[in-house]
Amino acid sequence: MNKDLLNILANSNKDIDNQQLMDYLSGKLSGEALHELERSMAGDEFLNDAVEGLQQVKNPRNMQSYVEELNAAMQKSLEKKKKRRHRLRNRLKDEPWTYLAIVVVVALCIVAYVVIRQILHG
Repeated sequence: MNKDLLNILANSNKDIDNQQLMDYLSGKLSGEALHELERSMAGDEFLNDAVEGLQQVKNPRNMQSYVEELNAAMQKSLEKKKKRRHRLRNRLKDEPWTYLAIVVVVALCIVAYVVIRQILHG
């Protein structure tokens, strides 16, 4: 059995043995172990979703390519977020006086509002 398939829930659920999960998916699990796993699935939404997703894979031999494709997409998405965050930091570093001016103007507006309100109601 593929090592990646055996480790699919390694970090998510310490109560479920990964080999037991793979036996369930291949139809080798029976008796009390089968009922115990199904009870766990009923009580754990993540486990249930994981099993349903794994059942959708028609050819377990292609699992490695699916994993690599998902990892590549995830890395690409994380890179985009990292670049956006970096751009925002650079913008803040490049234009600190602009942001300081905005803060000062907003503070002056608040002070003016409070003073005018005190004068009118005072």
